[in-house]
Amino acid sequence: MVGVSELWKEVEDEIERFSKQAIELSDWLAKNPEISEQEFEACRKHVAFLESAGYTAETPFMDIATSFSSRRGDPAGPKVCLMFEYDALPGIGHGCGHNVSGAMSGLAAAGLSRVMDRIKGELVLVGTPAEETNGSKVVLAEKGVFDGMDLAMMIHSSDIFTYAGYRSLAMDAIEFRFTGKPAHAAGEPWAGRNALNGVQLLFHAIDMLRQHIIPEARIHGIISEGGLAPNIVPEHAGARFYIRAPKRPILDQIVSRIYDCALGAAQATETEVTWRNFEYSFDDMLKNDAGEKFVEDVLKDLGVPIVPSLGTKGSSDVGNVSYRCPALQPKLSIVNEEMASHTHEFAEATLTDSAHEALVTGARVMARTALAVFLDDDLRWRIRKDFEKEKQEAQHYH
Repeated sequence: MVGVSELWKEVEDEIERFSKQAIELSDWLAKNPEISEQEFEACRKHVAFLESAGYTAETPFMDIATSFSSRRGDPAGPKVCLMFEYDALPGIGHGCGHNVSGAMSGLAAAGLSRVMDRIKGELVLVGTPAEETNGSKVVLAEKGVFDGMDLAMMIHSSDIFTYAGYRSLAMDAIEFRFTGKPAHAAGEPWAGRNALNGVQLLFHAIDMLRQHIIPEARIHGIISEGGLAPNIVPEHAGARFYIRAPKRPILDQIVSRIYDCALGAAQATETEVTWRNFEYSFDDMLKNDAGEKFVEDVLKDLGVPIVPSLGTKGSSDVGNVSYRCPALQPKLSIVNEEMASHTHEFAEATLTDSAHEALVTGARVMARTALAVFLDDDLRWRIRKDFEKEKQEAQHYH
């Protein structure tokens, strides 16, 4: 039987062989960004890359036009899923570095392709588009794609900080629609009921609510509709909010209070209000100490400086995956200076030599982690135990 070190050497060789092609893929994505749910060429490019490494991909996947999936290995053995992100930001491009992250997963898969026929385990590859908006991982998780996985993993681009313990906030995306009564704003304003006043009062009520919720929560919104003309009392007005909290039960409580704010605003302005989720809801990211510790050890072995987890930041559909199976999304530095993501500067940084080096390093981290989960029964058991413990605790969180 071929030993672990021999298998890893073969994986490393394949990563080296495909690294130039993966970097070219990342750079092409950076120069040709496609926003969420429009990543048709990005999807095709990833599928073509995987086919060049010997995979056969299914696309569309699970009725998602820009998703794909491929499987390799023995389905009777342990299962590891590598996730691919590749959507860009409107007006900015790849300011979140998904071009690097997606190509990184592809390069890890290319490395592992060489040895999957000699491993009792199955490698599952899944394209997960639209992370920035209607996160496809939510739908894929609901459809059971990640059920039974021993690990689902991807690596996300970061500025100068690298850490294994990514945390995310649970999030609901809610749109409020107020309906009033139109009237001539100068001639007979008393005959109207101002829907925009309802929206304004909702914002004020939420601002007053902030002092009574935990400081880790986040509520941020915009007025999406405010009327048609200054001389017409607005009949319709709307607002959209992202509401976030460290755990789903806390978020549910805050959202319930915001619904009360909306009802109060409608009552005070004699308008009517409705609401809906305009994007899928994201769950918080469950931690996995055993998996994170292993990734940290791999990063150290590769000479990558790491820092402790930077705490809970932002929201991601990977949180929904973490409630279905053990999941990891380490953050890997791709630049040599502090830099805000979701900016033009970060998008440009994904084309630099340091980003290219990080792409190859990240692929090595994922491939080594996947290989260990396939071959190390004790590691796999500890990762599973941590997952079950965190999931049980989350269900009783208040």
